[in-house]
Amino acid sequence: MTDKRSSVQASVQSPSHAGITHSHYLDTAPPKVLSNLLAHADVRVNGDRPWDIQVSDPSVYAAVLTRGSLGFGEAYMDGYWECHDLSGLMTRLMHARLDERPLGSARLYIAMHYLKARLLNLQSSSRAFQVGEQHYDIGNDLYEKMLDRHWCYSCGYWAEADNLEDAQIAKLDLICRKLKLKPGMTVLEVGCGWGSLAAYMAKHYGVKVHGITISKEQVKMAKERCAGLPVDIELIDYREIQGQYDRVVSVGMFEHVGHKNYDTYFSTLSRCVKPDGLFLLHTIGTEQDGGGVDPWIDRYIFPNGELPTLPKLVGSCKSYFNVEDLHNFGTDYDKTLMAWWDNFKSSWHSLAGNYDERFARMWRYYLMSCAGFFRSKRGQLWQVVLAPLESQEVYRSVR
Repeated sequence: MTDKRSSVQASVQSPSHAGITHSHYLDTAPPKVLSNLLAHADVRVNGDRPWDIQVSDPSVYAAVLTRGSLGFGEAYMDGYWECHDLSGLMTRLMHARLDERPLGSARLYIAMHYLKARLLNLQSSSRAFQVGEQHYDIGNDLYEKMLDRHWCYSCGYWAEADNLEDAQIAKLDLICRKLKLKPGMTVLEVGCGWGSLAAYMAKHYGVKVHGITISKEQVKMAKERCAGLPVDIELIDYREIQGQYDRVVSVGMFEHVGHKNYDTYFSTLSRCVKPDGLFLLHTIGTEQDGGGVDPWIDRYIFPNGELPTLPKLVGSCKSYFNVEDLHNFGTDYDKTLMAWWDNFKSSWHSLAGNYDERFARMWRYYLMSCAGFFRSKRGQLWQVVLAPLESQEVYRSVR
């Protein structure tokens, strides 16, 4: 166990990998077709710049040529390649859109992945709890160390913040102000996480909250966090919601709904909002209308996920809601992810007993690739305030 922890700690806590000599990689030159592709992002294999890829096992090339981005991520998890500045590398790859240019047999593999996401309902009610079991229930010790003290697992608001704690509190309060919360109101939170927003709304705005989630671990923690507050937490899918509320809010959950369920989602929540109420939707978005998410993210992080495009989001809700306000602060997610990485890295000594080296590399790849996604502006973060079609209230936006 000691040897295992030491090897993991070296790979996670020393992202510069200064102890690895460049000569270690001299006999691992890539196929020319890959070198030419990487040149579009100004990335070299075994180069001397922080964002260059250092290959220790040429198996990575076959992985990329057969499975594309999935093979690339798995090869990193297996230790076949390294990078001093992984977020910088991913930013360059994303900006150059190399993920849209798979080579070899990977073209068919990637095409089949996205075709499956387009044609099948991967987010059906029978699959609803999979992401909770695979991602949110992996261990509260991990999230406790990585997140802020409120356990906010969504983008912070950094407009006037210079640390993760302040950015997450600013996000929570921004949501409350956009919802125009008043004491005594009833609020439905769809995807309540570990109870951070529910507790904040109840404590600081005097509202009653009904939170739902598909994660058993989140239910346990949310109930502990909200003990003594007018907050009820329930383990159910959004399709099972009953009742009406003054306000509805959903933060970081719409990414699990899927385009085949958008109408069901908005029609269900339209029945839950009172005629003069408001609904705030906080979601990651993208301009790429491919259905599904990157194959590596789908397999290892968020199974059955799908990021909306703005036209698809607005088009799906227009039969039930008017868009009152749209706010994009996607670049704030880059800062949030890097802060999570700093916390993860500094806490690894207390986590290493429960997670192995491959998990540590997987988690670094997850956080750094997502940071590159937002830094390159391929990813967006939208807060959309919606009002029922019959509402006659005048909405004034806040920032």
